[in-house]
Amino acid sequence: MAEQRGDERGTRGVHGGAGESRLRSAHPEEARAWDDLVATARRTVSDGLVVGTSGNVSVRVGDTVLVTPSGVPYDRLAPDDVTGVDLDGRQVLGSLVPTSELPMHLAVYRTTGALAVVHTHAVHATAVSTLVSELPLIHYMAAALGGPVRVAPYATYGTDELAENMLRALADRSGCLLQNHGTVTHGATLDQAYDRTAQLEWMCRLWLTASSVPGPAPSLLSREQLTEVEERLRGYGQRG
Repeated sequence: MAEQRGDERGTRGVHGGAGESRLRSAHPEEARAWDDLVATARRTVSDGLVVGTSGNVSVRVGDTVLVTPSGVPYDRLAPDDVTGVDLDGRQVLGSLVPTSELPMHLAVYRTTGALAVVHTHAVHATAVSTLVSELPLIHYMAAALGGPVRVAPYATYGTDELAENMLRALADRSGCLLQNHGTVTHGATLDQAYDRTAQLEWMCRLWLTASSVPGPAPSLLSREQLTEVEERLRGYGQRG
């Protein structure tokens, strides 16, 4: 969900006082992961996948989840702003309040082997989420997300209901759309999660573009054709 309003809690610790929640210092691995997280969050803005402070990014380091804070522009995030919680959502790092979409991020980490999650309000993907219950098979790159991309039914941002709807849409998938809201993708790395977000937005833009042309409907792939691509993708890339 958007973090666009300046949440008055955004500069207070979860226990109430400014700076109270800085329970420990970040480990070196966490500090490096935070730098990568901030770079990824800034990339969502520069690539037009979010506006302002909408969307959010997280990365898991051991049992700690580093996550973008609520209502803070990504270009203002500094190394000392590292924000982290445990898998139960208790804040263990930082004095900034975590994103309001924390339940969604934690749900992914509790139920999958993911190490990174990217959530955006990408315009074409969000538009598609208002039109269909599943992104039509317009391109074989759907296979890179595990199959046809489902749309999770709408629920208010930051709620357990939204997290539950998202998990159902993500079953056996690494990405889904959130109805009237945006996208969620996960991966083994921030780069992989981000690439899946970009691919999903591109496929949505492709389908919208093809569908807007008067005349015949776009040709779509069959499930059998997608399965063949899934087999080929298992051997894709460099080996060694």
